[in-house]
This record gives sequence, structure tokens and C-alpha cells, in this order.
Amino acid sequence: MKKQVLVTGGTGYIGSHTAVELINEGFDVVIVDNLSNSSLDVLDGIEKITGVKPDFEQFDLTDKLKTDAFFKKYNRIEAIIHFAASKAVGESVEKPTLYYRNNLVSLLNLIDNMAANGIKHIVFSSSCTVYGQPEILPVTEDAPIQKAMSPYGNTKQICEEILQDSIVANKALNVIALRYFNPIGAHPTALIGELPLGVPANLVPFITQTAIGLRKELSVFGNDYNTPDGSCIRDYINVVDLAQAHVVAINRMIKGLNQDAFEVFNIGTGNGISVFEIINTFEKVTGVKLNYKVVGRRAGDIEKVWADTSKANNVLGWKATRTLDETLVSAWKWEQYIRNKK
Repeated sequence: MKKQVLVTGGTGYIGSHTAVELINEGFDVVIVDNLSNSSLDVLDGIEKITGVKPDFEQFDLTDKLKTDAFFKKYNRIEAIIHFAASKAVGESVEKPTLYYRNNLVSLLNLIDNMAANGIKHIVFSSSCTVYGQPEILPVTEDAPIQKAMSPYGNTKQICEEILQDSIVANKALNVIALRYFNPIGAHPTALIGELPLGVPANLVPFITQTAIGLRKELSVFGNDYNTPDGSCIRDYINVVDLAQAHVVAINRMIKGLNQDAFEVFNIGTGNGISVFEIINTFEKVTGVKLNYKVVGRRAGDIEKVWADTSKANNVLGWKATRTLDETLVSAWKWEQYIRNKK
């Protein structure tokens, strides 16, 4: 019988790509999502790519009664990948209590049910935001955790602390926290990709929506940072590479290869790319000229961060393989697909 994995937030951007990679690896996938920032159409995309439509339950994991009832219904789950969370830095500054409620309570409900139902393994969707503005770049997993620059970043720090405390109380619990950098791109089939509801909070979907005419112009938040071209620098990773890291992490725990009950890995490319470099590369590979405007800095943004990925490369045996060019082409193909579909 196939091993069953719960993917929370599985109709979201990273969750849907991870569901595809899990199914391709032979896992039985169950998805929970409240559809607050995704669509049921994503399940059709997953099915078209894999030939399998995963089980799906729609509810909010902050609802303890519904979460408890779910785990009574699905009693074969062996591992959880937890994506379900609010994730926009700017919005978290404006709505901090929303972020603390959504991101903390959902995890607490999962941990309680893992203990109650004998589920041992969880991969937590963490973030490079836990590092704040690192003093040394590239940033390693041993870097000191700085004060978070946003409520979103703080929820990721707190969630990691909750998980570390939980393995002390529950000796059977195994945790891998994947601190990933900036996921971009789409599945090469263009059947799933990033589809934010409303105005995008992330750079690349804003670029593709501007390129296709849905947005009048792209806002570049600051050109006066201490970087070569003045714009923020991030480590942009292809979402399929990122999804595959989660499958590797699940396999590591199920096979008992994890060396500690709580392991942390940076998931990125190891390369820092500026906002202007992303814009220029997109224009080069698509032939589309972007209308953009430099505006003021955005609250909560850090200046520059990119990963030291040697631990993930050497211990997990995982490495990002897809180029920035092919990643931006995939994002553009996805944007064209969804607009033509409508």
C-alpha cells in the first residue's frame, strides 16, 4: 500500500508542485486547503500532469474541531508537509494578528493531532526570513537568528521554536524545517503555477501580469539599497526544484536517515539576483519590454540575502538544477496559459 502524505495548503503555489512530485514518487497524497489564496482548478492541473487526482478536503486548519475530525477520517497518514499559512510580508505588517492566528494556530492543531494519532514526520515550510538581515552572506543554517523584519518572518521563527519544543515533549516526532528562499516559475507543462488572488505580493507574478497587460506597471520597491544596482537581492529558486526538496526530506524521515529529531536545511540556488537583474532577464528570454517604476522602499523588506546550500547538497543529496532563464520562461508560459484559458 502506498504511504499516505498530508499536504496542507496543497492547492497553493508550492503545495501543488510538491503534490505533483510526491505523486510521481509513488505517494498517496491528501490535500487540505481553505482556498483563501488558491482555486479548485489546481486539482485538475495536478491530475492532468500525474494522472491522479488527490483526495481533497476544504477547511481551515485553525478550526480545531474540523482538524480533529479530518484526522479521524484519514487514519493512514504517515507524514505531513505543512504549507498552509499566510505568506505576504507587506500584508503581515498591515495585519499582524491575522498572521499570528493563521500561522501559529494551524501548526498547533497539527502537532496536537500528530501526537494523538501517532504521526511521526513533518516537513515544515520555513523561510529565509527567519535570518532577518544576515551579517554574513551567503547565509548558513548556523547563522544567528536575527530579530524578524516582519510579523510574517516572526511567525516562521516562532513556528520553528514550537516544533523544537514539541520534539522534547513527543520523543517520536521528527521535524525537517526547510528554510527556503524565493520560489519562482511554474511547472514546465504550464498546467500549474503561481496564481495569487488579487494583487500579487511577489515579484515574478507581478512581472508576468504586467507583461501580459493585466497590470499597468511594475513597482520596484527601492533603488537605493547597498547593492550593485541599488535594488534588493534575493535567491530565486525554481518551484519544481523546491518541490523536489520536500520529497527528499519526506523520504529521509520515513527511511530513518535523519540524524536529529529536528533538522534544518536552506533550500535555494546559492546565487543572489537583484530585482533589476530579474527584470532584465525576463525581457531577454521573452522579448517583452516591461513598464516599471521605482517607488519607495517597502516595509518589512530586507536588503539582500542568499543561501549557502552546501548542507542541503551534501546531507540531503539535493541540489537546484534549473536555470533562471528556463524558470522565467516557465512563469511566462503559465501566465499566457491562464489568460488564454479565461
